Amino acid sequence: MKKLSSCVSRFMLLLCLGASVCGCATTKAHLPPEEPPMHSIEEFTDDENMLFVDDPWIGFNKNIYKFNYYADEKVILPVTRGYEFITPGFMQTGVSNFFNNIGEVKTLYNSLLQGKGGKSLNALGRFLTNSTVGIGGLFEVAKSMGMERKPEDFGQTLGVWGVGSGPYLVVPILGPNTVRSTTGFVADTGTRMAMVNAIDPLENAPEVETGLTALEFVDSRHQVKFRYHKSHYPFEYFMIRYLLMQQQEFQVMK
Repeated sequence: MKKLSSCVSRFMLLLCLGASVCGCATTKAHLPPEEPPMHSIEEFTDDENMLFVDDPWIGFNKNIYKFNYYADEKVILPVTRGYEFITPGFMQTGVSNFFNNIGEVKTLYNSLLQGKGGKSLNALGRFLTNSTVGIGGLFEVAKSMGMERKPEDFGQTLGVWGVGSGPYLVVPILGPNTVRSTTGFVADTGTRMAMVNAIDPLENAPEVETGLTALEFVDSRHQVKFRYHKSHYPFEYFMIRYLLMQQQEFQVMK
């Protein structure tokens, strides 16, 4: 009798356990809704999206991208790190401010060419303020007075004039660009050199200009935090290409 009672008890226990398991299996889990990803791999790599990024020289561009990586890793970054090591922080800031202030001249004439009166006045105000109160542009004073830095270049001017971006182009050392932005860079550089030659009374202007250009290049690399192949993204070339094209179109529209 005791054995029968024990068996019945065990059977009822197993039955209860089975019912609870079945109940758990049929109860739906309350999970938070799944958020869609912002970008997909196909967005950067699918052949159909090549229509949105004109890259007819992809073989050449990939080789230059690889060359730029080695040049940056083996030469440019070591020089930049050396500059950062031997130059006190306040001097690095002063050098950056100085070249940013010179860049206001480029912003000024490109804003005028684009018909952006407000931006041209802002650039002129920044240049005059930082060149005087900021002691030749070494100190960023204009920003504290409400005049934010809003860079413009001739590539953006061409875009405002209706010139298309053209094919994607990776330029040696300079990196990812388009035909339009590369043309704009060449035009801005030529304009700046012509202005320096016109107003510089020094006989050794070429030597001064060469030294300033080298320092400006190192400073520009110091200011840019991008590092090749540090994104850990397997399709970095396509991602950078996509983001650059989007950024350039945004700059033209703003």
